Amino acid sequence: MQDKHLYEYAVIRVVPRVEREEFLNAGIIVFCKRQKFIKVLYTIDEAKLQLIAPDLDIDQVRQNLESFQKIGNGAKDGGPISRLEVPERFRWLTAVRSSVIQTSRPHPGLCTNLEGRVEKLFNDMVL
Repeated sequence: MQDKHLYEYAVIRVVPRVEREEFLNAGIIVFCKRQKFIKVLYTIDEAKLQLIAPDLDIDQVRQNLESFQKIGNGAKDGGPISRLEVPERFRWLTAVRSSVIQTSRPHPGLCTNLEGRVEKLFNDMVL
């Protein structure tokens, strides 16, 4: 089992109307403390978002998701949160919030290939 990595993941959700609690899965965040690994992938299905929220500002959603990705990547232009250590960034990204961009609670898992797990989770949970 030493060749397996303990990781956590959360699903990124777009919640156009928080009070209705309807959402569309838009991305995934995968984190592994031991490997100092974090990756954020997302996509925006504009057609589906238009169906559940025709008045939603999709450009704003795109900017918010880009910010999530910058924070996850530790980008220099990602603001002060992106300069935190990997575990702190993951905890900030997955903190409970009442906004248009939310995440599921983190879930644990074991894998041997973190990049492959990101792709699998993204395909299974988002696409």
